[in-house]
Amino acid sequence: MSRWYLRLCLLPCAAALLAGSALLGTRPAQARVITGVCPDGSIFIVSRAHDIPCSDAKQVEPGDIPPLNPEFLPRPYGWERFNQQTDPNNPYNLVDAARAGEAQAGAPPAPENSAQEMPQRQSASAIATAPPPVSAALRAAPSAGDALELGLGPNELRDLAGIIEIMQERAPATAVRRDATGNPLLAMRVARSAAFDARLRDALVRRGDSAAGPIVLFEASASAPGSFYGNLTFVQGHVAFHPDTADPSQFALLEGRLGDLAAGDAVLGYAVLPSHMDLAQPLDIYWNDLQISATLLP
Repeated sequence: MSRWYLRLCLLPCAAALLAGSALLGTRPAQARVITGVCPDGSIFIVSRAHDIPCSDAKQVEPGDIPPLNPEFLPRPYGWERFNQQTDPNNPYNLVDAARAGEAQAGAPPAPENSAQEMPQRQSASAIATAPPPVSAALRAAPSAGDALELGLGPNELRDLAGIIEIMQERAPATAVRRDATGNPLLAMRVARSAAFDARLRDALVRRGDSAAGPIVLFEASASAPGSFYGNLTFVQGHVAFHPDTADPSQFALLEGRLGDLAAGDAVLGYAVLPSHMDLAQPLDIYWNDLQISATLLP
């Protein structure tokens, strides 16, 4: 099956979901979807003409879009966005860094008996090189307490982690980040659990919500100090999906928290995929800049 590159950065989530429905022939009759190809060879799927992300675009029906070259296949969109938001050399971030430095420079001096005295002013070079403030997404890194109330005790959480481990033999979906010498630093595993699927759907119904599509479990375990921020992107067919880590109907932690991990720490959580994704079919999973392909329901 040919894979496709979708410009998610230019589409709101609603448009992406609408596009996925349209490509499967399930979109509402009144919805209008525009598909086509840009001069650089990439595909766009939008609901309004003014959202077309390039000039001189060629509009075609979804079934008539030609196969794409490898350089236009899906990228780890979540990882790219994360790097953009935390890159100290990104001019967008430098604006906030300079403002933070100016505000700190204008603050009154700390008391003389303070354990850490703050300088009254910073040099221009110090302001220019100051790291950008931590983004709101990282400041509010979700922890297990932010998840839905699922009534999972320590033993059940341990069982879920065991299910993920056992399922790697039947449906392998493991990505490992290694150091320069090949030693493992952080491993991330994805699997499906029918029992957890039913429990989460029940919890969402009690909250007046529902799961859009298949539910997958993930576990990240650190062999050395590192970090895990839940940068996951799932790609199947024409559409890529990057779950919102602040929305429990898309993503939540059952154990641990996002952010820095010490050696031996683990994070356990779930992601709810769009309804058109099928776990019985091959699925590409991007974690940061790593990619794995898996069939989670063989």
